[in-house]
Amino acid sequence: MDSTKSESPQGSPEAKEAGGVAFAEPHPTLLGPAGHGSGSKGGGGGCGRGRGRAGGWRQRRMDSRVSELFGGCCRPGGGPAVGGTLKARGAGSTSGCGGPKGKKKNGRNRGGKANNPPYLPPEAEDGNIEYKLKLVNPSQYRFEHLVTQMKWRLQEGRGEAVYQIGVEDNGLLVGLAEEEMRASLKTLHRMAEKVGADITVLREREVDYDSDMPRKITEVLVRKVPDNQQFLDLRVAVLGNVDSGKSTLLGVLTQGELDNGRGRARLNLFRHLHEIQSGRTSSISFEILGFNSKGEVVNYSDSRTAEEICESSSKMITFIDLAGHHKYLHTTIFGLTSYCPDCALLLVSANTGIAGTTREHLGLALALKVPFFIVVSKIDLCAKTTVERTVRQLERVLKQPGCHKVPMLVTSEDDAVTAAQQFAQSPNVTPIFTLSSVSGESLDLLKVFLNILPPLTNSKEQEELMQQLTEFQVDEIYTVPEVGTVVGGTLSSGICREGDQLVVGPTDDGCFLELRVCSIQRNRSACRVLRAGQAATLALGDFDRALLRKGMVMVSPEMNPTICSVFEAEIVLLFHATTFRRGFQVTVHVGNVRQTAVVEKIHAKDKLRTGEKAVVRFRFLKHPEYLKVGAKLLFREGVTKGIGHVTDVQAITAGEAQANMGF
Repeated sequence: MDSTKSESPQGSPEAKEAGGVAFAEPHPTLLGPAGHGSGSKGGGGGCGRGRGRAGGWRQRRMDSRVSELFGGCCRPGGGPAVGGTLKARGAGSTSGCGGPKGKKKNGRNRGGKANNPPYLPPEAEDGNIEYKLKLVNPSQYRFEHLVTQMKWRLQEGRGEAVYQIGVEDNGLLVGLAEEEMRASLKTLHRMAEKVGADITVLREREVDYDSDMPRKITEVLVRKVPDNQQFLDLRVAVLGNVDSGKSTLLGVLTQGELDNGRGRARLNLFRHLHEIQSGRTSSISFEILGFNSKGEVVNYSDSRTAEEICESSSKMITFIDLAGHHKYLHTTIFGLTSYCPDCALLLVSANTGIAGTTREHLGLALALKVPFFIVVSKIDLCAKTTVERTVRQLERVLKQPGCHKVPMLVTSEDDAVTAAQQFAQSPNVTPIFTLSSVSGESLDLLKVFLNILPPLTNSKEQEELMQQLTEFQVDEIYTVPEVGTVVGGTLSSGICREGDQLVVGPTDDGCFLELRVCSIQRNRSACRVLRAGQAATLALGDFDRALLRKGMVMVSPEMNPTICSVFEAEIVLLFHATTFRRGFQVTVHVGNVRQTAVVEKIHAKDKLRTGEKAVVRFRFLKHPEYLKVGAKLLFREGVTKGIGHVTDVQAITAGEAQANMGF
């Protein structure tokens, strides 16, 4: 919760290190040969002795880390009574850090030890988490108020809310007797029926609170597909070194059948013959995994079609399968920058550890500020000690300067629930799963995590984007028999409907062409309305495919879009073997734009070295592009890498674009 967060010992967003580079830049070891970075925002501090203790950051036990991060209460032995989750344990001594001091009078001595009640962080006004002490026989007026409150929490969570029953608003874990808990869950079920939602009990915990009778708190997931959507949507980019098992894991998750150890599960995911022959992904593919309102998996295991999966699911996970081989790094970067994933899954093979492009993919996720979690695969191929060594290696890398993540090893279903909630609340928490696609060991823990993982963008941002004019990024172009030209991509802002008249461009000569959206599909099923942040394919009828290219945008005619060949960006040079000078050519990635550009000028400097910052003027070599100020930028050329954001664009007309062609 925001009310319990503080800066971590490692630094703050404003913290600088020797190179004068802020946290947006990853550490040198994370992007292959080089990189640079410094402090990060803490995931939250505990209180009292728990805050900033070096030993707490080094403990391997997940509960201790979560407790310190989220204002929990640490027991003297190091195990938390509460770690921002439902982790109340035993009658051992606790310290109620998160709640008001006045509540400590409820504790009493047992066996000569003080037993102060444990706390969760106080309830926040915003967000999708609601605390309720009890819901026993409410009046009609109170019931209607509770229903309105549930609608608000569902709206904040974009269709998902979590209810903590038996918890006071200040976070005190009181618990309820069996009969009261049964009555409260019955009331909650009535409330959910009223709004058309379903409830699922995530977990129950006994609490030791000033009572000789057993008392429990219950955590409940409430899920409702918003009226203006077909299902909840979450996009997950899949990263990792070649041969780490990315496509195999996705095949097991989406097909519902375990692998045979020789790659059978991945065959349905490959798009090209050479991918089947080599077993290596070279293109971007999309796979879907659904969950119904009760949290049950919906996939192709029952010979369902994609349309049936969409109809049966209330939550849809869209996996973006990216290439792991260094030869296809440009494809991986394009997938991360253009498809706007909500989070990333970094796959690491247990028997090889951090190797090949793993560090580079980790650095890309950090540079683009994409939250990520880690899956250690192939644990059936190696001894337990080898798996533990790989996990320790990951923990060391995650704690390095410029990364400053808090590893959270998931070993039980309870851990998976905790990891999903804390991952959404703090960008510093990085869950680590260990599993096998052959034996299926711990595969269910990953499914529990994906089912509970809430949307990582809030509803206010979504509403603001929907109020803007339509802007659709063109990432893929197809020709479909009897349909015509089809484009795939993401709607950056506004709303797009069937029959809308839009303009697409810029063309090589800087023009925008009129077109009409004939039909829309999301996850291979028909859709009438597309909203900001959603990915889809749009059928354009008989529009000439030759006039389209990746990197174009389709926008509302009222937008009067501007284009540029020259733009300026504030950059950080992550690595360059010598010096970065005027005239150097790099491949620039800005959203779905990917084009070679030349450095025209470095402001206030003659040259740049690794780790240095500057404002640089670039010029596209081939054709003008549609850019916006503030957009994230990533450029590379060989081992040279840099990141930054666009600070200025020099708008030009179509005539000027024609004159500049071939510059």
